[in-house]
Parts: sequence; C-alpha cells; structure tokens
Amino acid sequence: MPSPILADRAEGLAREWSLSVTRVEETPTSLLAFGNRGDVPVVLKVFRESGDEWNASAVLRAFRGHGMVEVLESLEDAVLLERLSPGTALAELTLAGRDAEATGIVAETVHQLSEANATVDGIPTVEDWGQGFAAYLRSTDSQLDRGLVERGQICYEKLAASQQAPRLLHGDLQHYNILHDSRRGWIAIDPKGVLGEIEYEFGASFRNPQQPPDYYTGREVVEQRLRIYTSRLNVVPERVLAWAYAQAVLSAIWLVEDGIPVAPDAPQIQLARTIESILPPGP
Repeated sequence: MPSPILADRAEGLAREWSLSVTRVEETPTSLLAFGNRGDVPVVLKVFRESGDEWNASAVLRAFRGHGMVEVLESLEDAVLLERLSPGTALAELTLAGRDAEATGIVAETVHQLSEANATVDGIPTVEDWGQGFAAYLRSTDSQLDRGLVERGQICYEKLAASQQAPRLLHGDLQHYNILHDSRRGWIAIDPKGVLGEIEYEFGASFRNPQQPPDYYTGREVVEQRLRIYTSRLNVVPERVLAWAYAQAVLSAIWLVEDGIPVAPDAPQIQLARTIESILPPGP
C-alpha cells in the first residue's frame, strides 16, 4: 500500500490538475500515479523526501523536451509528465543481443540533451558527488579494495579538476532511464541532475543493463561501447573511459553507503578492473 502521506498528496494534486488516475505504484523515492488528463496519458510523480530527486522538476523543465520526457505541471515535490507509450526500456535491446544499436541510442540521447544548453541553479557538481571516495577511506568498512578506491579517487579528482565546459547533465543516463515512445522515439526519464563535462554522462551506461550481472564487465563490450560513443560525438575517448572507471568504483561505494553488501567480484568492481587494464596512463 502507498504511504498515506504520499497518497493524500497525490489525491490532492490529481484534483488540482484534473487527473483521472487508473493505477498507482510506489518506488523507494516516490509515488507514481498513472492516468489521463482529458485525452492525454500522463504520469504524476510525487517525491518522497528531499534527496537526489528533489531537483527533478527543475532539471526536467530545464531540458525543455530535448531528448527528455516533457513536463506538463510541476512543483518542488511533484511533477506531472507526459506518459510514454509503450515505454519499453532501452535495456530490452541489449538483452536481445542488440547492444551496438542500444549504445548508439544512448549516444543520440546524450546529443539531444546537450542541445538544450540547460541550466539550473543549486545543482550538485561532480566534485560534490565525488566526496564518497574520501568518506569511504575514512570509514572502517573492508568490503572494497582500498587500493582500488584510492586509485579511483585519484582518477576522479584529476578528471574533475581538468573538466572542459561543465554543463547540466542527466546524471543517471542508463538503459532503464531511456524509454521508447511511439510518437517521440527514445526519451530520457528520471534525471538526477549534476554539473559536469559531457564525458561524465556516459559512466552510468557502462554499468548497465544490470542483468545479466557480468554482461557489461567484458573488455569487448567496454571497447565496443567506447568506439560507438566516440564515433558519434565529439568527446575525448580517454576521458569517457576514465570517468567510467572512476564512477564504477564510486557506484560500489554508494552501495556500501546504502547498506548493500558488495562482494569482491561485484559487477561494478569487475568493470573497474577491466577498464583499469585498458586505460592509458593518466586521465
């Protein structure tokens, strides 16, 4: 059952925005109410609490529909969005053996998002997100190889200090956050919003789809994805790869912070080690 507080908030907004709700789902971070406003299929998203998604309304509006789901109404704690149909996740292409095609779609989505030249005040930076390295190294946790964490931190900080043209990024652009719409094509959803250079944006896609867990960790997959990204967009290959490496380590740290056990052979760790074996010296 949805949280009573979230449910009451959704009911109030449904009345205010003249929505007919047919289905409700709850996620760890929000309540989703699916329905219609008149003849228009919509999704109402009510955020649970202040956190990564609290900036989502502002971030969504900032992209003005350039490769992003369109905003119909918004408040700080809620947003009314167009409903994508059929809403198939990009992960399905990779899982069907069409990863090269899926990777090209990620590249095109990054291109569309970048065309918006979006800006939002008060958005965290990649430097802010990178504080997890130091926090982990101060902790007593022993799940992660501290040498790997230290190398990931050095790489991340060098990249952050040498960025070119930071901009508003989606921040979690991966195969489950790009959905197909019969009218608009492949569209990004659920941005976190972070300020960083464009090469940062690809990191999450190197760690997905998450099933099967060992798919994305192979050198052949990593190198093919890198070739496609750098052939479609004007990005620096070494920086794309180095960001993917450092973010893989950071993603394992975030799992620890969330209380999720991380095995020595966890996919994020395997990916970091694969990329580490092919990285050129320096970021």
